[in-house]
Amino acid sequence: MRHTEQVLVFDADDTLWENNVVFERVIDDYLDWLAHPTLGKTELRAVLDHVERANSAVHGYGTRIFLRSLRECFEKLRERPATEPERREILALADALINHRVELIPGVAETLDELRGRHHLLLLTKGDTEEQQRKIDASGLAGHFESVHIVPEKHAGIYLRLVGQHGWTPTDAWMIGNSPASDIQPARQAGMNAVFIPNDNTWTLEGCELDPADNRVLRLDRFPDLLRHF
Repeated sequence: MRHTEQVLVFDADDTLWENNVVFERVIDDYLDWLAHPTLGKTELRAVLDHVERANSAVHGYGTRIFLRSLRECFEKLRERPATEPERREILALADALINHRVELIPGVAETLDELRGRHHLLLLTKGDTEEQQRKIDASGLAGHFESVHIVPEKHAGIYLRLVGQHGWTPTDAWMIGNSPASDIQPARQAGMNAVFIPNDNTWTLEGCELDPADNRVLRLDRFPDLLRHF
């Protein structure tokens, strides 16, 4: 059953376009390049995840912070600073992140085009402002949204402020995204409804358990399935 006019707030990375899959390809090449004498790729990935978790908590998100994590992981494992040639090699490995084109998830543009005719659509994404704006511009989707918001981090206060500044109530709003930790959980803490659309390539650090009994979280398999509910 479709809901009448609602406020639909959309996540961007890995909800509207593929993002983390590019990071995963870079990480796979990076771990091969490290070629540690005693640690396998699983153990190396655990070290990198630890470094990324610490850096994201302090410095935020985006390619610049990711490159910092790659360098720090290297230096932690080698127990010495990276040389200038090694820094250049790490940068070269991440070239796909710096220069990759935005790849929309199938059905996104068509679905948004139909939804904006009957609902209020907003975009809320976190990360480095310049980098996120570049992806938004490259996606060609900005015109589908009444407003676009880039924030350093997503939490319940951000959701409450976003809905409140437009004069809406949380119960009339839905957060739509792929991340349990950044999209679904804080939106529910703010009293909003949520739509969880999983992406197989969601960042490891964005995972958390969702309450299966929460009837205000709608679970969908594909982005175009939104048209059956909204």
